[in-house]
Amino acid sequence: MASPDHARQSRTAVVTGGSSGIGAATARELARAGFAVVLAARRADRLEAVAGEIRAEGGAVRAYPLDVTDGEAVAAFAEQVEVCDVLVNVAGGAYGVEEVADADPGDWGRMYEVNVLGALKVTQALLPKLLASGDGTVVVLTSTASFTCYEGGGGYSAAKHGAHVLAETLRLESCGQPLRVIEIAPGMVQTEEFSLNRYRGDTSRADAVYAGVPGPLVAEDVADAVAWAVSRPSHVNVDLMVVRPRAQAAQHKVHRVP
Repeated sequence: MASPDHARQSRTAVVTGGSSGIGAATARELARAGFAVVLAARRADRLEAVAGEIRAEGGAVRAYPLDVTDGEAVAAFAEQVEVCDVLVNVAGGAYGVEEVADADPGDWGRMYEVNVLGALKVTQALLPKLLASGDGTVVVLTSTASFTCYEGGGGYSAAKHGAHVLAETLRLESCGQPLRVIEIAPGMVQTEEFSLNRYRGDTSRADAVYAGVPGPLVAEDVADAVAWAVSRPSHVNVDLMVVRPRAQAAQHKVHRVP
């Protein structure tokens, strides 16, 4: 857990994709670390439920329904955020597991739109406020898929590589400015929706991804990594953090028990 010493209550963290999974866990962790959290996600009901949990723990939080792929909505959202010290781009997803020969270009476009262009739009909209804070931090949540391809994962790997490029390029372009750019690349993380969405609601195929894996990561593990990275002293930038479960040595090397 991040130390509250590094996060003042006056500091504000914006978290996209905050209605479930890693986004919701990150929002909770940052609130516990002393940040005032601004939650953004498409599903207003889920968003308010997460915000209610944070308030019940005494955290400061505001929730805004937002589709990160909608440029006008993102611009309107950014106008409502008075101050932004930390931006955590979590909104994303994977859709489909078809190989290249059979893949639906619409799925690839959808993944690129949310994982790359969504992060780009939100980052662009809040960048002036991040710089104005004098000590801004942008976090881009990618994946180990961003640098390792695998069968049936072409569209997702392409999208997450695009998000990796966004982070790396922004870091180069903002060098000398009061801005850190951090990339967190998780491996196998078991959340309630990621694989289910990828397998189009097929519960048995989604569950099989984690079958027999002793101790896959959970959303709270990634949230802890995010909170640790953003709470380092201002002169310390965590360029890239790869976080995997012990059972996963590489994208294709996963230990499973019968």
